[in-house]
Amino acid sequence: MKELAGRLTALDPDAGAAVRVIAYFDRLAESRAGVEALVRGAAVLAGCPARLVDPERRVHVRVEPDGTRRDAELPPDPAWPSARLAPDGAAALWLERDGFAPGSSDKASAGAVPGTVDAVRLTRAATGKGGITPAPATPRAGASERLAGAAPGTSDSSPATALPSVVDAVILERAAGALRVVLDRTRGRVPADDPALIETLLDGTAPEQARLHAARRLGLDPAVPARALAPLDGRPRVVVADAESLPAGDGATPARASDPERPASARAASHPRTGTSAGTGTAPGSAASDARRFSAGRLGVGPAVPVLELPRSWDAARTALRFTAEGTPQDPGPRVVYAEELGGIALLADLVAPGAEPPPDVRALEAAATHTPWLLSTLHAVASTASLRAAATGVNVHHSTLQDRLAHAEHLLGWPLRTPQGRLRLQLALTMRHLARR
Repeated sequence: MKELAGRLTALDPDAGAAVRVIAYFDRLAESRAGVEALVRGAAVLAGCPARLVDPERRVHVRVEPDGTRRDAELPPDPAWPSARLAPDGAAALWLERDGFAPGSSDKASAGAVPGTVDAVRLTRAATGKGGITPAPATPRAGASERLAGAAPGTSDSSPATALPSVVDAVILERAAGALRVVLDRTRGRVPADDPALIETLLDGTAPEQARLHAARRLGLDPAVPARALAPLDGRPRVVVADAESLPAGDGATPARASDPERPASARAASHPRTGTSAGTGTAPGSAASDARRFSAGRLGVGPAVPVLELPRSWDAARTALRFTAEGTPQDPGPRVVYAEELGGIALLADLVAPGAEPPPDVRALEAAATHTPWLLSTLHAVASTASLRAAATGVNVHHSTLQDRLAHAEHLLGWPLRTPQGRLRLQLALTMRHLARR
């Protein structure tokens, strides 16, 4: 497919871009992507907001071209290009391309030509497994006129509306077809491990009946509290709150403590932070215990809530994920964070935006750590232990060596670290360092 797309691009850039769009949505369909992921793909590829409106199922999903979901109350503009999910149905996918009104200019994406799919957008939209690496596609005169309206299900043109471009038509056709399959699957007979069911269960805008249906298909009892899990790499997961096993793989994981197929380290006590892992002797709440129960990788754990409140648990889990760390000398900290244990500290997540200019104390930490390899791990030990002697033991140095390190760190940072106020300031700086990461 890549070779074909490359050859077509040399002959007709629009045709080459269309082939890449087809390959992209085929890959999403094969991975059983959910509704939001498909709408996001359409928005990123088109370079303008995409909106799915299904009044019968009460599904409304709108995604910005940067991949951020941002639903809107206003109805779709009939001038926007669209495709119905079924010829006789009301559900439709829309591309909010304002430039389709005669006499106006394209405002969907700064500097982007309507209907083109450039290399940057395709790379951003690719899933990462053998990612798409297309050459930039430049529109050619007459391309829109050749294929406009050719995609089945696209909206009829009118004197006040221009026809969609080649690539827009292909995006609409392929995305609408994939969305139709997902919606039919999640509202009908579906396999119990369907990732789209997890998305429906965690979507606060989905109707209550749809979320209850998804929960039952996933084997979850609506009367039993559950938790949402937000891994750094991987799909969302849901685990029964009184489970005595760790969530294995993607999807929902009902509890079965007596399951002989599960390893001993996977059978923990009923509350995620109580008891010890069977056969391990690991204290509850330790990094090693969490890593064993939740597998490798960073993870945010949402609070235990009724099944219908899992969207709230999911939001809290994603917030908790931002407080996690890799657990390395250059990124010390817990790899698993429980939302209910953050308390008021969780409010910091609203104040420190990922990728934004970090606060001054964070910049001071980064500058000091550049030429001092031991700094971050030492300061983390000081901030997270009950005494300096415990911190020295944690980093495997003598107490006097730790005192020397702290004196040097105080000189680099510009504030005391061995006073209650200075220690609090250090804890906040280390926490904000995690939150400031992209």
